[in-house]
Amino acid sequence: MSDILVAYFSASGVTKGVAERLAKATAGDLFEIVPKELYTDADLNWMDQNSRSTLEMKDKSCRPAIKEKTDIKKYNYIFIGFPIWWYREPSIIDTFLDQYNFDGKTIIPFATSGGSGIDGAAKNMQSIVPKAKVLFAKKFKASITEAELKKWFEEII
Repeated sequence: MSDILVAYFSASGVTKGVAERLAKATAGDLFEIVPKELYTDADLNWMDQNSRSTLEMKDKSCRPAIKEKTDIKKYNYIFIGFPIWWYREPSIIDTFLDQYNFDGKTIIPFATSGGSGIDGAAKNMQSIVPKAKVLFAKKFKASITEAELKKWFEEII
């Protein structure tokens, strides 16, 4: 039984690929965070000030519903992956953090991005789960290999 969970939200499939390789590299279980209402291309248009993603990120209290839940009790290490939206995690990740008791668990945020920084993610996530240990968030390119992810994992755990 693994004590590692790799949970992820992927809007375009890039984060999914990294999460799948990370789950293999860590021998962890994999869980996809799927929104109850799937995002359309129009929803993801960050240049549209009225797009769903833009409105969600402007409203810090927004918590988009998640389609399914998982049981996190058996996991000590929880990797949480996401694309970077507005220099932090998407609001659906905040929903995920709100839904469970992360007390005493170690959360390792990882993200994918074409160029945006990730500076605000770990701090924001720590504020949502103050009794968990949230490590500094790491950003990866879509092309990162399973071997590179395994090396990173061994360095932090």
